[in-house]
Amino acid sequence: MSQHDFNISNQTASVTRADINNALGALATLSSGTTAPYTKYANMLWYETDTNTLWMRNEANSTWIRVAYVDQSANAWRVLDNTRVVSTSGTTIGYLAVHATSTWQSGVDTNDKLVSPAKLKAAIEALAPVPAGYSDAQARAAQAGHSAGGVGSYGFFFNNNYSFENNVSTTKNPGHLEAGSFLRWSGADPSAPYNSYGFFATAPSGTWRLMGFFNHREDSDNEQRSFPRYSLYLRVS
Repeated sequence: MSQHDFNISNQTASVTRADINNALGALATLSSGTTAPYTKYANMLWYETDTNTLWMRNEANSTWIRVAYVDQSANAWRVLDNTRVVSTSGTTIGYLAVHATSTWQSGVDTNDKLVSPAKLKAAIEALAPVPAGYSDAQARAAQAGHSAGGVGSYGFFFNNNYSFENNVSTTKNPGHLEAGSFLRWSGADPSAPYNSYGFFATAPSGTWRLMGFFNHREDSDNEQRSFPRYSLYLRVS
């Protein structure tokens, strides 16, 4: 390990030879030492022996650039934390750095960095905690807590969507969504939604999903004498 100013003076042959050997030794050992070489050159390499750090002088010859850490105990080259990953044009596309869990939880840092599975799991759980297992009793209690007509509740309705009337036959299959304004609370009795003056049953709010099936039919004179438009619905919003 040696350092040299890389300037061979005009001197006697034996001294010149020793000076050249010292310069070559410095080159071979990357000017190794605990302190930086006294004489510095642009793009010069220096291995700092007490910190196991490889440095390179910048082109302006004004400061040192940290290049890598050399793990002498493992005989391995190590990449330094927060090293930028860049494109061939020098544009930053990411960092070889570690995000704190709080940074992942905030979700505002757009820089691509390293994250451990444990930290990613912690961030996900902080934003959307994993609930404990739902018991049968809890599930029944939650269902029982729905008010009639509330989101998640079921209802048996007559479909009052008159846009069907000009069709000889209109079929609606399970999964069809219907506005509550077209529905009327009903029951097994086909006359349930009616009195002598028309509809008297109220319409529910929200949007409902058809959970059964109906097929609306009209007679040839378009008189609605057949009303098999009763079915089970689930309120979804």
